[in-house]
Amino acid sequence: MKQGIHPKYYQAKVTCNCGNTFTTGSTRPEIHVETCSKCHPFYTGQQRVASAKGRIERFNKKYGNLSENK
Repeated sequence: MKQGIHPKYYQAKVTCNCGNTFTTGSTRPEIHVETCSKCHPFYTGQQRVASAKGRIERFNKKYGNLSENK
């Protein structure tokens, strides 16, 4: 392999907007993310009201309860 062409590898500190921090391997020393496994709705089972408020209502209005229609 050629010398000097590979990026430097760091133990990166990842910081989430919720305040959670953890380390991982990366070519960047610090990484900032918006969501992590501690605050993502898929992992927590909670839904953010602000982001899903209108979408659920529009879906139910458009399609309704499919089991009642049959």
